[in-house]
Amino acid sequence: MINSAVLVLNRYYQPVHVTSVKRAFSLLYQGVAKAIDAQYRLYEFDDWAALSATQDCITTINRTIRVPRVLVLSAYDHLPRGRVRFSRLNIYARDNDTCQYCGRNLPRSDLNLDHVMPRSQGGKTTWENVVCSCVPCNLKKGGRTPEQADMRLLKKPVRPRWTPLFRGATRKVTYREWLPFLHLADASYWNVELLDE
Repeated sequence: MINSAVLVLNRYYQPVHVTSVKRAFSLLYQGVAKAIDAQYRLYEFDDWAALSATQDCITTINRTIRVPRVLVLSAYDHLPRGRVRFSRLNIYARDNDTCQYCGRNLPRSDLNLDHVMPRSQGGKTTWENVVCSCVPCNLKKGGRTPEQADMRLLKKPVRPRWTPLFRGATRKVTYREWLPFLHLADASYWNVELLDE
């Protein structure tokens, strides 16, 4: 339970990070963040700890505290960087753990990376030239281009514009409490400027 996930929002209710319950309690206890409940009420640590807890809770020596699933940072108003780091993990996320040649969705342990334009032919290691591939397809393609190997790419590789953390979260929402803050339509509810009429 202590290592399960908690969604962290900036002070404008925009998602910026997913952290562990352990770190979430630390932020809450230090007063850096407030917990938010299903009715969108904010709680400081003492108020949150006073709520009754029946499930998803942490037990201390003298009390049982409900695990917050969403925190709002009190002073932080930045968004995650728009640039997505070029990494194996993010390539797998971009390609949805799917071989870009045969279309099979596989565990990451059965996948590797392939240079569309092989390095031996001047291909670079970039977002636009590296795809997720299963081992058999990678061996079949070898040091050739897909055209030379008579293979077809499912889609052209591009640099993603999403933050991988939240792209994955919207596909597989971990907790229902996260939903209003991860979907664009619901998130816009929190970010529309209110007019004084």
